[in-house]
Amino acid sequence: MGMKPRFLLKLLPILLVALTAAAQLAPSHCLVYVGTYTDGSSKGIYAYDFDLVSGKASPLGLAAESANPSFLAASPTDKFLYAVNEVNTFKDSSGATKHTGAVSAYEIDRKTGKLKLLNQLSSEGAGPAYISIDKSGKYALVANYDGGSVAVFPIAADGKLEAASSFVQHKGSSVNKERQEAPHAHAIEVTADNRFALAADLGLDKLLVYRFDAAHGKLTPNAAPFGRVAPGAGPRHLAFHPAGKYVFVTNEMASTVTSFAWDATDGMLREVQTVSTLPKGYKGENDTAEIMVHPNGRVLYVSNRGRNSIATFSINPELGTLMLVDDTPTGGKIPRNFNLDPTAKWLFAANQDSGDIFIFRIDAKTGRLTPTGETLKVDKPVAILFVRSR
Repeated sequence: MGMKPRFLLKLLPILLVALTAAAQLAPSHCLVYVGTYTDGSSKGIYAYDFDLVSGKASPLGLAAESANPSFLAASPTDKFLYAVNEVNTFKDSSGATKHTGAVSAYEIDRKTGKLKLLNQLSSEGAGPAYISIDKSGKYALVANYDGGSVAVFPIAADGKLEAASSFVQHKGSSVNKERQEAPHAHAIEVTADNRFALAADLGLDKLLVYRFDAAHGKLTPNAAPFGRVAPGAGPRHLAFHPAGKYVFVTNEMASTVTSFAWDATDGMLREVQTVSTLPKGYKGENDTAEIMVHPNGRVLYVSNRGRNSIATFSINPELGTLMLVDDTPTGGKIPRNFNLDPTAKWLFAANQDSGDIFIFRIDAKTGRLTPTGETLKVDKPVAILFVRSR
């Protein structure tokens, strides 16, 4: 039996109040931070206010002056921001100069977007290129590209970084004597269960697997210590499928993506497929940069530098295989980094060499990208991070 009309009329005001409250709770804005190379006119990390509904971004100016903050990460609470400083010399608190890069910790003012420097430490290796935060928010993991090493830094309750709790120096080389003459750790990420950390090393053509001790911040090589990509492929960044069964690696030098099946029980990797990120017939120079899986688990994106596009792949969630479905120009030159906003409706593509960031709308069904016409101008943008505001 259906509800009586009189009862429905009484219920309507309650439903309207509930819907209004839900709408008020849903965030309509977020902060966007842009890391840059500072050998030109940029001075560090820049902030924008982004309207999640309209897709428009408003500049908030320089959030923090810093040398080459080339990759950014935020704490799970969005209270703190962490950046690697991609440099090869660092002066520590004693005044001694070391052949190493740096890692910086900031407190976020979520009303103004400004960043307050909390502290800065040696990254324990030269040329750090990547930073990520573990699932507990208690550790920052860093990949030192020039140094060919990875390190773990505990995070104190006040957001400051503490001395490294773990350090691993990679060893070896691969077939390209110019770019793979030594290890070049390019990325490191923990798994969803926080039990393992995977590091892509361009110089070794390996995706290294470490057991991660989240109680003490320690990395130890797994019993099955790595997965291999093709010789000379040059693995750069990695992305996990939200279901946890697959890991995707973009191979910078070969312009390919390798799909691995992931066994979360013992940390085993098994190659499933390797596909090109380029459309058939493309003959120009190219190398890839960023890789990301849409939260729906059906779409994967990779940036092509040279082709200057975002390659869009459909994911077979049962097999972990990929199919190239679109190739979208980024509107500028050398899209080093891109990121999806918290609602996964928008994609920001940072074009390093043309000094601009183009905003794209994401089709909810297909994942295809459409330029909105919105462009941000900043010199040498190389990292994009979204943070909840207020």
